Amino acid sequence: MMNTQDFLLELGTEELPPKLLPKLSKSLTDNLIKELSELKLNYSKVESFATPRRLAVLVHDLQCQQEDQIIERKGPSVSAPDQAVSGFAKSCGVSASELKKKAFGKSDYYFFTKEQQGLETKILLEEAVDKSIKNIPIAKPMRWGSSDTQFVRPTHWLVMLLGADVVKANIMGLSATNITHGLRFTGPKTLTIDQAKNYRQIMMEQAQIEVDFDIRKQMIRQQVIQVANDNKATAVIDEALLSEVCALVEYPRAFSGGFSESFLAVPEEALISAMKSHQKYFHMLDNNDKLLPSFISVANIESSDIDVIISGNERVIRPRLADSEFFWEQDKRQTLESRLEKLDRVLFMKSLGSMGDKAKRIQTLSGSIATMIGANESDTKRAGLLCKSDLVSEMVGEFADLQGVMGGYYAKNDGESSAVSTAISEHYHPRFAGDTLPSTQEGLVVAIADKLDTITGIYGIGQGPTGSKDPYALRRMALGLLRIMVESKLDLNLKILIENSLSAHSSDVDMQCSSAIYTFMMDRLRAYYKEKQVSTKAFEAVLAVEPESPYDFHLRVEALNIFTQDKASDSLIEANKRIANMLKDQNNLSTEVDVSVLVEDAEKALFAATQSVSDKLLNSRDYAASMNELISLKSSIDNFFDQVMVNSDVAELKQARLNLINWVRSLFLSVADVSHLSA
Repeated sequence: MMNTQDFLLELGTEELPPKLLPKLSKSLTDNLIKELSELKLNYSKVESFATPRRLAVLVHDLQCQQEDQIIERKGPSVSAPDQAVSGFAKSCGVSASELKKKAFGKSDYYFFTKEQQGLETKILLEEAVDKSIKNIPIAKPMRWGSSDTQFVRPTHWLVMLLGADVVKANIMGLSATNITHGLRFTGPKTLTIDQAKNYRQIMMEQAQIEVDFDIRKQMIRQQVIQVANDNKATAVIDEALLSEVCALVEYPRAFSGGFSESFLAVPEEALISAMKSHQKYFHMLDNNDKLLPSFISVANIESSDIDVIISGNERVIRPRLADSEFFWEQDKRQTLESRLEKLDRVLFMKSLGSMGDKAKRIQTLSGSIATMIGANESDTKRAGLLCKSDLVSEMVGEFADLQGVMGGYYAKNDGESSAVSTAISEHYHPRFAGDTLPSTQEGLVVAIADKLDTITGIYGIGQGPTGSKDPYALRRMALGLLRIMVESKLDLNLKILIENSLSAHSSDVDMQCSSAIYTFMMDRLRAYYKEKQVSTKAFEAVLAVEPESPYDFHLRVEALNIFTQDKASDSLIEANKRIANMLKDQNNLSTEVDVSVLVEDAEKALFAATQSVSDKLLNSRDYAASMNELISLKSSIDNFFDQVMVNSDVAELKQARLNLINWVRSLFLSVADVSHLSA
C-alpha cells in the first residue's frame, strides 16, 4: 500500500488586489499540480483557498515517495569508433564493458541502464512550491525591504505541512512553519495548524475565517439577502461586485446604513454607480423596484458596536453622493447639442477622426437604416447625432459606466422626444452576453449604426482581431450587432450595411475590406449558433448559399432544424450529395428541362413533382414550409435514381436529365445546401 499524506501550502501576504484574487489562486493551484505531475507524484484531489491575505492549496493523499524508475540512455551504434563508445560510457559514470547492446530500429546500439530510487516527497516540495509561486503571471510585481524577492504584494508567512510535519523550506525569503495568522484586529493573532487536513476547520473555529472563496461568497450572498429582508426590501446583487467584496473580506458581516432622501432627485443609476464603484455597497429596492435611500455593506470584523461602523460608512458615502448631485446639476445646464463642439475635440481613434465625426457618421447611417425598417427617420437621426454627447459631461467623466444612460436623462431634460432619449440611453446595448436589446425601433437602429461604424472603421485601418487578441472587443460588438438583427427580426442586408458604413469613413479606411468584415461577422454568427446548440453542419449548409441578411439566415437555420427531424431527411440529404457530385464537373447546366425528350416514367414523374413544388416555392420566405414541400419529392427522387441512368448515350437526353436534377438541387438551394448535412 502506497504511503500518502495531505500537503498544505499557505502563503500569507499583504492585502491582495481584489479583482485578481481568483486568478492568482487558480494560477498557484494549476502551477503546483503541474509540478507534482512532472515529479510523478500522485494524489487524490486538490482544493484551493483564497482570502485577501492568503493563497492556499491543500493536496489530499499526496504520495510520500516517488516510485523507483528505470533510467535508460541510448548511446552510439555498435559500429561506432571505440573513442565514441568510451566517451558515452564515461558520461554515464561507468566503463564501456558495463554498457548493454540492444537492437533499435535496424541496428544495434549501446545502452546505459540504471535503476533510480524514488526520492522522498518532502525533499522535492521546496523546489516545486518555489517554482509554483514564481510562475504566477504578475503584470506589476512589487519589491519590498532590502531583498530581491518580488510578488504582487509583500509576503509575510509561509505554511508547508505534510501531514503533521513541517516541510523544511525557505521560499520568498520566508522559512516554512505550521503557524498562520488570523484577522488583523480581533481574535488570535497566530494559529497553529496541527495537521494539513484540518486547515479549513481550524481557520473557521479559531479565527472565524472562511478560507474557501466560493463558500465565503455564498455566506455574503445570504447575509446581504437577510439584511435586505430585515429592511423589508430587495437587495440587488451584482455578481462581479459580490466577487470583489468576497476578495476584500475574510470574516464577512453584512449591515445596512442610510443616506438623505434628497439625493433620490439624482438619477438612480448615478447613485448606484457611486455606491458600487467607490464604496462596494449593494443597493436596495422597494416593492415598486424604486431605489431606497439605504445601502448594504460588508464589514471584515465582528464588532460589538456596529453603530460606529454604520455611522462611519454613512459619513463616507455622503460626499460621494453629493458629488453625483453636483455633476447632475452642472450637466443639466448644457444641452447635448451644445456639447457637439466639445465632442469634435475628443479623438475617437487615429485615422478615424473625432467622436464628433463618429456621431455624424452614426447620424447618416441611422437615417438610412431607419427607412429600411420603418423606424422614425428624424428621431433616429437626432438620437444618432446626440448619442455620444454625454461623453464630455461631468458625470460620465467620473462614472464611465454611465455613458448612454446619462445621455438619455440629459436628452429628456433638454426636451428631446422620448423616442430620442430612449434610443440614446439604450444604444450601447447589448453590452455583454445575455444583456437586453434596445427596446425601441429607433434604439435598435442607433445601436446597429454605432457598432457597425466601430467595426468597419477599426477593421478598415487594419486593427481587426487576430488569433486570441481582440483589443477593441470587436467580437463582442459583432455578436451584439447580430443578436439585434436576429432576435429583433430585422431583415437587413448585412453586406449593403457594411459597404454603406465603410463609404462614410475617410480615405484612411480600406474600402476593399467589406468581404473580410462579412466573413468575420459570419464567424461570430457561427459562435452564436454553437452556443445555441445548433449543429455546425446546419450552419455550414446555410452559409453555403450566402444569405445576405442575418435574420434571413436565422429563418433558414430554423427550417433546417425542423427538416432534419423528419425521417425522410436522411435520404434527401444523400440524394443532394449525389446530385452535387454528379454536377460538379458539368458545364452548360440549366434549370430549363426539355420535357419532350424524357422517356422513362420515373423521370417524367420527377419532372411533374418538381414543377408542382417549384410553383409553390416561388419567392417564398417561409423556409419551413418550403422544406416541407421539398420532403414531398422524396419518393420521386428515389424512383428516379433507382430506374434512370443519367449518363445516357443520347446527348439531348443526358442534358435533359442533368438539367432536371440541377433544377431539383436549385430548389433545395433556395433554402440551404443540404448536402452539407451528410454524415
